[in-house]
Amino acid sequence: MEGEDPAIMARIIGLLGTDVVRVGSDPTDIPNDKGAYLLALRLDRPVDLSRRNAGWHVEPGLYVYAGSAYGPGGLKARVARHLASTKRLHWHIDHLTVGAARISALISPGAFECALVERLLASGVFDLPHPGFGSSDCRRCRSHLLRLTGCSPDAPSVGP
Repeated sequence: MEGEDPAIMARIIGLLGTDVVRVGSDPTDIPNDKGAYLLALRLDRPVDLSRRNAGWHVEPGLYVYAGSAYGPGGLKARVARHLASTKRLHWHIDHLTVGAARISALISPGAFECALVERLLASGVFDLPHPGFGSSDCRRCRSHLLRLTGCSPDAPSVGP
């Protein structure tokens, strides 16, 4: 699993600006603050997973997953766990993070994931490929997994 994908990172930062902070390669630099985070993923191969009553076939592409870290350890603990290459598969997103060709993170201390999802969807460049993914306990969002539309995973970069 390599570092960040420039295509999706440029798009996210262009849309959210200073409301998000890019996380470096060392998760120990992440603050313990509570807040929301975004995982930017590039999948080069499809990922099939089933969990409880839902099954998903996630096609290759560029994705953003929005999550919250309001529990113990805050953003540092949650994002470090997601960026780890080996972990116990617990959440839906774990299946994608271990299969991602590239993964990177952005944090937004004090924010809520639903607000970030709404802003990204309102841009018109993201869609919801899998309703219910990562949002089974959320009454506000149809999904916390977004796909960047109109951009192949092989694209070198796109502007905001």
